[in-house]
Amino acid sequence: MQWLLPKTNGATVIGIGNKWKLGFGECIRTVVTSCRAVLLPRFGGPEVLELRDNVKVPDLKPNEVLVRARAVSINPLDTRMRSGYGRSLFEPLLPLVLGRDISGEVAAVGGSVRSFSVGQEVFGALHPTAVRGTYADYAVLAEDELTSKPASISHVEASAIPFAALTAWRALRSTARIKKGQRVLVVGGGGAVGFSAIQLSVAAGCYVSTTCGGESVDRLLVAGAEQAVDYTTEDYEVAIKGYFDAVLDTIGVPETERIGINLLKRGGHYMTLQGEAASLTDRYGLAIGLPLATTTLLKKQIQYRYSHGIEYWWTYMRADAEGLDEIRCLAEAGKLKIPVEKTFPITEVREAHEAKDKRLIQGKVVLDLNELKPPVHEPLL
Repeated sequence: MQWLLPKTNGATVIGIGNKWKLGFGECIRTVVTSCRAVLLPRFGGPEVLELRDNVKVPDLKPNEVLVRARAVSINPLDTRMRSGYGRSLFEPLLPLVLGRDISGEVAAVGGSVRSFSVGQEVFGALHPTAVRGTYADYAVLAEDELTSKPASISHVEASAIPFAALTAWRALRSTARIKKGQRVLVVGGGGAVGFSAIQLSVAAGCYVSTTCGGESVDRLLVAGAEQAVDYTTEDYEVAIKGYFDAVLDTIGVPETERIGINLLKRGGHYMTLQGEAASLTDRYGLAIGLPLATTTLLKKQIQYRYSHGIEYWWTYMRADAEGLDEIRCLAEAGKLKIPVEKTFPITEVREAHEAKDKRLIQGKVVLDLNELKPPVHEPLL
């Protein structure tokens, strides 16, 4: 049964079973007021993570969507943040909720949201600096941080894709603007971002070479890479032939930076995931570290533009509706996937982080929230 309940702030709640659509108003309280979430009260090892009941669900802004999470994946950023990465930015905001990726169902929408309806299956990812992440039964994301989930893939499979794929998409499609017939080198193709980059480049009609560990060679060749060099047994600086229009370096150490830049054509783009902004602000504080990071990047850009004729970038994930739409289409067509090696229930989040810290699991790990604990609801009358 569908029914309307007027709210005192001028909004309207449309009830369909236990799901809700929120209407007018600048900031609207969701019917779900609290839920289970994993909190990070302080930085440290996996033991600092706390699964708590009754964590407040934020009010929805007009452009926001409340998502009932079914699966959320663990990214390297999560374990690094837990250990103190980005301390200068995040420490004053503790406790945090970690997590960027999510797949689930729309539970409520803000007044200006037009792309989604209550009950629709969606997946997406939050910006890296988000304070309330997705390790929760209910998460809040902006409309442009979500897209519809293909029916052909599960929530677990979908949750592994968006953050890594958007990171690769921003570098290759938004920054380098790769196009058909170009050559792309992915340094470190075995990880989620590297694997996404290979699939995005192949889908764009590019010729792809990559470096990886021996266990990943066959998988990357099947994904469409023309050459996959095992860096543990080969000198990839010698093994990789020719020059490239774009290099995405997921490793970002001085050696890979040097080799990647030397393998670029003039006018090519070198993009590294290991920018120095967070490390410099952590070391010197925001007031000094952020301007220092800007100066460091600008210095490198000028240096390489004059010495090699190439463009140099630090690249990060950001929400992009166009990118998410392309990622959704490729995932739906079976042309973009990130294998999930192991799934943990959300109650075992510490064990999942420990497994990633100790490298017991090399592949993607997902937290399953299908066994949803009943949320706390706002009284209706």
